[in-house]
Amino acid sequence: MYQELFNPQSSSVTSSRILYTPSTFARTSLLHLQEVGSLQAIHPHISTRTNLTSFLCFVVLSGTGSLTYEGTTYELSAGDCVFIDCRKAYSHSTGYNAGSNNTSVNIASTPSSVNETTCEKDTAASKSIDLPTSLWSLQWCHFYAPSLPAIYEKYKERGGSPVFHPDDSSPFTTILTDLYSLASSSDYIRDMRINESLSALLTLLMEQSWHPESKTVSRKRLELVEIKNYLDEHYTEKIALDDMSEQFFINKFYLSKIFKESYGTTVNSYLISKRITRAKQLLRFTDMTVDEIGAAVGMADANYFSRMFRKVEGISPREYRKQW
Repeated sequence: MYQELFNPQSSSVTSSRILYTPSTFARTSLLHLQEVGSLQAIHPHISTRTNLTSFLCFVVLSGTGSLTYEGTTYELSAGDCVFIDCRKAYSHSTGYNAGSNNTSVNIASTPSSVNETTCEKDTAASKSIDLPTSLWSLQWCHFYAPSLPAIYEKYKERGGSPVFHPDDSSPFTTILTDLYSLASSSDYIRDMRINESLSALLTLLMEQSWHPESKTVSRKRLELVEIKNYLDEHYTEKIALDDMSEQFFINKFYLSKIFKESYGTTVNSYLISKRITRAKQLLRFTDMTVDEIGAAVGMADANYFSRMFRKVEGISPREYRKQW
């Protein structure tokens, strides 16, 4: 395994890392890896940067440290996970070995922008602070895709935090280990496999982002789960936004706003999608007429049903039945 120093001059950490260069296709069309690795700090240090076109996910394997991001400092310890947008300024640090009597550490700062293929650049600048922490070890990856900024916004909308502590961090470390193996392999579809692993990582992150107990998620937003369940059960019936507003004691405009923020679609579009999906099942697996199917899925007006079906599928209900 290739070993290198975090900073050859200060020897702050030892690390095993791969600086990855994706194909042009991967860079423009896929979730792609920029860097992946693990490190063990051997001296106290801090790394600061901004304007890096990348997203960073790392897991603290042992020891303690801190992350400063968007004006907040988070104290980190073993099992903590981090997911941040590196286009914004951030810094992370770890203190001295608990067995050391030295409470003064040298802090290294980095340039405000860093080349994409450079993982950690430190230039010495001494400051004296107290960091009563043990040196950490980390697993991490830097990655990017044109769609990631929007995905990260969705992560935050769902209550996702830059720092969280999962019940079990092993699924994250397993994916990071797999990414390291893929990046060092000669697999001819390596970029596709990396895209698959990064997609699995984002799925884990999204699962962790939904926190009903979080203060950032309002009571009204939590009621969306109940509202969505209602839509799933009653989509074949006539449903009006005004009626839902009264039933769930929520302003209809606010309901529309937070439903779209949470699920990426309007209430009406969600209903249409449910109805069209059911209609396709009935078209393929029953002998019901098109008009009967329209009525069965909550669109009794035959013209409206055909128009909505064509809008979603690009063909009429009869054409769909013929094709399938």
